[in-house]
Amino acid sequence: MLAFPSVAQEGAVNTPPEVWPSPDVRGTPSKVDYQALESFVDWLADEASEADLPGVAMSIVSSQSVEHLETWGRRREGESGDIDVDTVFRIASVSKTFAGTVAALMVQHGIVEWDEPLLPLLPGLRLGTEAVSEGVTLRHVASHSTGLMPHAYSNLLDAGILYPDIRNRLHEVPTVCAPGDCYGYQNVVFSLIADVVETHLQTRYSDFVRENIFLPLGMRTASMSIEAYEAQENASSPHRYARGSWHPSTINEAYFSVGPASGVNASIRDMSRWAQANLGAFPDVLQPALLASVHKPVVATPYGGYFNRWPGVERAWYAAGWRVYDYNGIRVVHHGGGVRGFRTEMVLVPALDIAMVVLFNAQTPLANDVVPKFLDTVLNQLELP
Repeated sequence: MLAFPSVAQEGAVNTPPEVWPSPDVRGTPSKVDYQALESFVDWLADEASEADLPGVAMSIVSSQSVEHLETWGRRREGESGDIDVDTVFRIASVSKTFAGTVAALMVQHGIVEWDEPLLPLLPGLRLGTEAVSEGVTLRHVASHSTGLMPHAYSNLLDAGILYPDIRNRLHEVPTVCAPGDCYGYQNVVFSLIADVVETHLQTRYSDFVRENIFLPLGMRTASMSIEAYEAQENASSPHRYARGSWHPSTINEAYFSVGPASGVNASIRDMSRWAQANLGAFPDVLQPALLASVHKPVVATPYGGYFNRWPGVERAWYAAGWRVYDYNGIRVVHHGGGVRGFRTEMVLVPALDIAMVVLFNAQTPLANDVVPKFLDTVLNQLELP
């Protein structure tokens, strides 16, 4: 059940259900031969071994089942403790996929409208250097089409400055185009989604996500704070490459303060659930119309980014917390992410009822290659019309 707005109750204890939900299997069977994807699993294992990566977790799912679930390596270099299916990683900007869904849930329940100007919803907020920025809407924020200078104040996050200390400077961000007219990726501005939740539902964004996504989907180890991450005994450590090998690194707490942009911690088991949910496995939690709204292209993203250099990408857009591509003739939904010491990649092919997630506890360039390799493996074993 969706929690509007009961999550606002102070001191409430969230008790996980005794029985976790099973996927709704009313859909048609997948067209994919999952046995044929073992070559991708073997490739990933070989590449991870060749790079001597500390740890990797990967899943391939359909809406009906988890088809492959694999883990390799260690939680922390130089210590015992293997990665397993419940080991928690920082998923970085893949957190934006949850935020897009939060925005859609608020629209679905009549809290806000996609195309309602945002400033009246957030009294005292000012955006951009030009009056045209007063027209920024929730859709613009969720799709990085606010018209503000890209990556506004991400440098301050990198320097360890927290979101509350940055938010009141958003009126200084240059306006580079009218809202909706251009794409400009954001972390700080994107996190205004949390402000809308907290202002209108009187609850913390992290509590809203827990009550309306994590718990209903059975994402048992998912969380949204540095305290929860540090309290998790089965958490992987971040790693950096220096002097020819991988070494444990440190967490940048500032990226937890932009929860919609990069605040989620999760295991590969959790992320398998999230992937299945986005394939339509749990319609009582995420309705088909809601999924269609967050996966629908909003603004073209024809430049920049490692994903635009994948040979199969024909066109690219940003939706609501997701990237969308036409890839060798088929529609693909994707997001990647990286924070200090972690990389994550997640991709859906809804038409084929298949998705893949991979988590790394290292900032490895291998992450740039896993999605096209996976997609090419899938498409090569199909007879597409």
